[in-house]
Amino acid sequence: MINYLLLGSINVTSLLTVIGIVVVLAVVFAILISVVSKLCAVKEDERIGAVSEHLAGANCGGCGFAGCADYAKALVEGTATLSDCGATSNEEKEEIAKILGLPFSASVETFAVVKCAGGNNCKDKFSYVGNKGCIEQNAYMGGKKLCPEGCLGDGSCASACVAGGIKIVDGVAYTDKALCSSCGACIKKCPKALIELIPKTAKVYVACSTKCRGKEVMNACSVGCIGCGLCSKNCPENAITMVNNLPVIDYEKCSGCLTCVSKCPRKTIKEI
Repeated sequence: MINYLLLGSINVTSLLTVIGIVVVLAVVFAILISVVSKLCAVKEDERIGAVSEHLAGANCGGCGFAGCADYAKALVEGTATLSDCGATSNEEKEEIAKILGLPFSASVETFAVVKCAGGNNCKDKFSYVGNKGCIEQNAYMGGKKLCPEGCLGDGSCASACVAGGIKIVDGVAYTDKALCSSCGACIKKCPKALIELIPKTAKVYVACSTKCRGKEVMNACSVGCIGCGLCSKNCPENAITMVNNLPVIDYEKCSGCLTCVSKCPRKTIKEI
């Protein structure tokens, strides 16, 4: 009996000794890690936080970076420019320019429009059955629309809009000026390159991007531009020129008289 008690006592003592050694080692390593982390820590430029406070905070990715935090870091490091962000107002950009010591000139405030009104008005060349999304659909023979520049209406742009400013109506995408932050995320997602930014002061826009001639357009779409040039000929401000069978509006000259809207036989030019 005495031998068993002695053996038990020895085992407990050994166990406590091992535990003590482990605890001491843990404390030593913890101190070493703390010291090394402080010595090797990379200090973040304080300007990054200051810049972030003036960004829109949309985290839309329209600037090409993962989010506003990454964009702020890129601005401080000089690998991005203020013009890369469309969501941040001119007032806030001016403050960022002051923080970074950069020259600043206010840019024209813009919003996105979809240069197509086809959708259900445009004929299909086949029935598409596959993964949802314009990008996925476009990968198969350029998508289902007979017009090679026609909106596919599968909502890739709408999915990219963090503000919910794009809706698909009658098979074509439409933007909401009031919700658009001009971030440009939708522009990068559209495989047909149908979305562009125009001045917020604009009164009209051309809802077509076809490069086809009149007869081809009439066979494919009931609202596509046929290149007749009536809008250009009747514009009192000479603000419209025809380029590749499509009207191009000079918004600095446009007075918003809506003559082009009334003269367009296809109702391709839309009032905003």
